[in-house]
Amino acid sequence: MKQIVYLYHTNDVHSHFEHWPQIARFLSERRREHRARNEAMLLFDVGDFLDRVHPITEATRGKANVDLLNDLGYDAVTIGNNEGITLDYSELDSLYERARFPVVVANLFRRDGARPPWALPYAVIPATETFRIGVVGATAPFRHFYESLGWTVASPFETLRAAVAEVKPQADCVVVLSHLGVHDDEKMAAEIPGINVILGAHTHHLFPEGKQVNGALLCAAGKYGQYVGVVKLEVEDGRLARTSAAVVDVAALPRSEEVERRLRRLEQESLAQLEAERVAELEEDLPINWFAPSPLAHVLASALREWCQADIGMVNAGVLLEPLSKGPVTKKDLHRICPHPLNPCKVKLRGAELKEIMIEANTERMKHLQFKGFGFRGEVMGEMVYDGVDIETELEEDGQWHIRGIRINGEPLDPERTYEVATTDMFAIGHFYPQIRRAAEKTYYMPEFLRDLLAWKLAR
Repeated sequence: MKQIVYLYHTNDVHSHFEHWPQIARFLSERRREHRARNEAMLLFDVGDFLDRVHPITEATRGKANVDLLNDLGYDAVTIGNNEGITLDYSELDSLYERARFPVVVANLFRRDGARPPWALPYAVIPATETFRIGVVGATAPFRHFYESLGWTVASPFETLRAAVAEVKPQADCVVVLSHLGVHDDEKMAAEIPGINVILGAHTHHLFPEGKQVNGALLCAAGKYGQYVGVVKLEVEDGRLARTSAAVVDVAALPRSEEVERRLRRLEQESLAQLEAERVAELEEDLPINWFAPSPLAHVLASALREWCQADIGMVNAGVLLEPLSKGPVTKKDLHRICPHPLNPCKVKLRGAELKEIMIEANTERMKHLQFKGFGFRGEVMGEMVYDGVDIETELEEDGQWHIRGIRINGEPLDPERTYEVATTDMFAIGHFYPQIRRAAEKTYYMPEFLRDLLAWKLAR
């Protein structure tokens, strides 16, 4: 007897709801088609479905995202780093209280080592009366971040190996929801026996036809809801015979008007909620300039320095997308101008390392660097703005301003002294400044984002 089981999957949507009406209509139509043909269909999300860059997610702390997953009948999900480390402990612990699907994440634990009741190492889902899918999940182990929030995140390979071994006797096919990234997925397929399909995420990679590694089919559907992944399982006499993968580009697909109306209503309600929360009253405008020192950027640099109790504050002006005008400032305003899920970070650097960073940050290449990722949701890096630092520059024959002197809190920079520098966590985990990334001593301040520090500073 031959059967066909279809697995549909999304990953790294990041609250990019512009494609959600197409995804919703497509999946609903496919579900009806498979039901009419007596074919099984399961639906999974592989994490980072939410992102606090969107006002709906910011205002509801992801609860509305979970409702959207419920509406489409998702069968299981795992969490990404945006679920795991951009919400505080209680917000993540209650995120899925209305979920009508299991959350599988084998490597997340409470601080005492117990599993939270909502986070299962695996789930066994009957696709048909005779064919069961064992679904295992794991998320990227950002250990310092999780520990700062009150969680423990374990090595994904140890916990996956144990979970796969436990679920394998209970299932006819083992599927891993992996928010680990493509390289770890390939390593997982090579080193952990018993896995049939890996649905990948985190590195935003796209496998249009899947990739076979050691008998496991690796699949991934890019980012931002631009694609939906489809896996076809061919079952013969109750046993998995063949697997194949494809992706569907949703850009040209018809949209669900009902879902569009719901998203508009949710956004209006969320913006109204954020606007109702006033944080400060400004006596004057606070302009921002991405490519020169400006008042608003200096306020944020000062807030970082004070909050982290550091020697200096250092932040790139590009994290502030718009100025603030005289008058009332609300959470809606702060979310609009600083939407990034970026946390404060304090790092210890030798003066010589700090000087290297300042010289690199002062280059036109770095100021105009365009990038996305590491929590940054803006357009360009922008000017590096400091609090507690005076920099003397000189215009040279090449037409560029070059640093000629640096003073830290009024004293010349000492190359051998260790300084405490308050900055953003994207510099601690990103590739921008190796001196910060490889620093031995870093302190992360969570769950506050940069906009929370800005609110705190403005209110004072």
